Amino acid sequence: MTFEIRVISNTPLIGETNPETAARTFFEQIGYLSKGSDPSIPYTLFADYFIKHPTKAWYVEELSMQLETSKPTIYRHLNKLKSLDILEEIQVFDDATKQHKKAYRLRYGDLKKAWNFVEAHVKVAMENYGKTVEHLQEIMMKEQQRGKSDE
Repeated sequence: MTFEIRVISNTPLIGETNPETAARTFFEQIGYLSKGSDPSIPYTLFADYFIKHPTKAWYVEELSMQLETSKPTIYRHLNKLKSLDILEEIQVFDDATKQHKKAYRLRYGDLKKAWNFVEAHVKVAMENYGKTVEHLQEIMMKEQQRGKSDE
């Protein structure tokens, strides 16, 4: 899966005392919530399940029932969180079925540690962009020099 995050200039939300407002704003800033769409399911999924219960592994069926929505909807939002690499997919033994089932939880069971992982991805992505810019300038200059020698 591809790592994907929106990076915008922002002011830290350290003055915000309402956790719901801070979370919604943060989720919009990083591109998890889309402005203009109904944020209730993705917000509740991330904030009320993964952030408030960071060590618990959640089954898709369980989230679907609790949020009263379809499994494809849950997967769509899980995939957004997975593209941030903030969730981890784990195998959990289900006592009811006596089988291992796929479940999801916050990476490392800790939001701050999970975010460190996201920051590492951003750093690598920015370094790669920098290398691309250097290369682009190099090949553009070569093209320019070739054009001058043809004159």
